[in-house]
Amino acid sequence: MSVTVAIKNTSDNPVPAYATIDSAGVDLYANNPAPISLDPMQRVIVPTGVYIALPQGYEVQVRPRSGLAFKHGLTLVNTPGTIDADYRGEIGVLMINFGEEPFEIQKGMRIAQMVLAKYERIGWEEVEELPPTARGEGGFGHTGAH
Repeated sequence: MSVTVAIKNTSDNPVPAYATIDSAGVDLYANNPAPISLDPMQRVIVPTGVYIALPQGYEVQVRPRSGLAFKHGLTLVNTPGTIDADYRGEIGVLMINFGEEPFEIQKGMRIAQMVLAKYERIGWEEVEELPPTARGEGGFGHTGAH
């Protein structure tokens, strides 16, 4: 199953594509005019040159690439980042370096992945009390084995 999404690619990079038949996400490429040196604990928004128009009822989640996270400590500050259906600006990737060494982001480097997700909107029903459960208010580790 596929959903048609309008895309404007102002970079020299390829249009985001699936690497394999069962890939959930498509890679986003850096479109920075000059290399970006990202020091440990430094954040930067990396431009992609990609603009999209999603159908109503869908979002795109921007997620880290596991290889960059494992090998270099690079991840995304807001993960997953959400691209809403009504956003028409350039997709920027908010990266952070949790590694111990500076990392240089080159133009054309695969820096993140996007996953299309359908969502439902919430219709609130205000109540005085919530229905009880066996768990109750237990959180932060209360559902796992001790």
